[in-house]
Amino acid sequence: MEAMHRLARSLADGRFHSGEGLAAELGVTRAAVWKQLKRLTERTGLRVHAVRGRGYRLAEALELLDEQRLRAALPGDVAAQLERIAVLSSVDSTNSFLVRQPHPGIGRGAACLAEHQTAGRGRRGRGWVTPYGAGLALSFAWRFELPLAALSGLSLAVGVVLAEALQQLGLNGHQLKWPNDLHVDGRKLAGILVEAYGESHGPTLVVVGLGLNLRLPQEHAATIDQPWTDLASAGLPGVSRNTLAADLLHRLVVACNGYANVGLGDFLRRWEAFDGYRGREVQLTSGNRVVRGRYLGIDDTGALRLDVAGRQELFHAGEVSLRVSN
Repeated sequence: MEAMHRLARSLADGRFHSGEGLAAELGVTRAAVWKQLKRLTERTGLRVHAVRGRGYRLAEALELLDEQRLRAALPGDVAAQLERIAVLSSVDSTNSFLVRQPHPGIGRGAACLAEHQTAGRGRRGRGWVTPYGAGLALSFAWRFELPLAALSGLSLAVGVVLAEALQQLGLNGHQLKWPNDLHVDGRKLAGILVEAYGESHGPTLVVVGLGLNLRLPQEHAATIDQPWTDLASAGLPGVSRNTLAADLLHRLVVACNGYANVGLGDFLRRWEAFDGYRGREVQLTSGNRVVRGRYLGIDDTGALRLDVAGRQELFHAGEVSLRVSN
């Protein structure tokens, strides 16, 4: 597998590379280069053009993630709070990778980013499609001194961080969908998975998984079971993956420090700026229960408020969708 990923890095610039040159660079035979190229296209979906007399190139250049670039882009005090930043060619799941690593100290964090996930995970047991180099698969671990119950609204804070980062890049019209999806025109652009580990009284390790589509190849659409979009389709085709990843890591460190000190607090006001469901008729599926009502917003714990037949009810988990008139 590592030889395949080394080949992808060699071809990432989008220029032609001769078979002889690739073989010399990788320390293998030309026949081995051909085998690795075949494996690369089969396992990652990357398209490689082969032209006699010129060599091989990727159909589209890739900006691969770089740990040194990420660290260099972070302010010193923020970088000091991140005990490690792992940048991997491929992994089963960036969340699972961080859970398996030594946990950071209280008030400190760690991050994992990968070009490709073989078993990326979304909410409610769904998979998350991660084509090679076509998005951001980023997981962020932070160790809070807080008990588990105090962290129920953290996914909302992370949603705010992501929405504001994309707004700063120039994205408009994107909306947060409770509890932790980000949509453009009703299509999913990003998803957030928050997992927490610890004793009821604390401390607590929280691992935030963030999946963001930057430029998703059409051939992967058939494997996604819901309407989706990517930044390129939303009008931001040239976003630097390293710049965006570094900005998100910076914002996540700041957000976790803030959440540790004052809780959900100011994040609720900022959430409302991106909340596209307030006042609308929705359907919420929670376990085996389906509830219909008018969406009233979020309370100060992060729970969803629904007007159900004139009575307000609170929900701490579930799947929300707009009601379709018959």
